[in-house]
Amino acid sequence: MIWESFGSVVLGLALSWAALRSLPDRLPPARAVYATGALGALFGACLTHSALGAGHPLGTLAGAVFVGMVTLSLLIRPRRRTLAPSAAAQ
Repeated sequence: MIWESFGSVVLGLALSWAALRSLPDRLPPARAVYATGALGALFGACLTHSALGAGHPLGTLAGAVFVGMVTLSLLIRPRRRTLAPSAAAQ
C-alpha cells in the first residue's frame, strides 16, 4: 500500500503538470493545482484499493489516475469571451 500511495501521488503530480502545461490560463495558481492533483489521486488510490482489495496495484493506480483527472477537471475555469455588441444595442 505504501508504494501504491507513493505512485498515486507521483501520478497526480504528473497529471497536474500536464494540466498546467496545456491549460495555463484556465487554471488557478500552480500550487493549488499540484495539491489538488496529488490529493485527488491519493484519494482515488485509497478508494480503489478499498474497493478492489490487496493484490491489484495496476487497478489501484488506474483508479488514482481517474479520480485525479476528475478532481483536476473541476478546477478548469471557462474561457473568457468578449461580448460583441448585439444588433439591438446599435
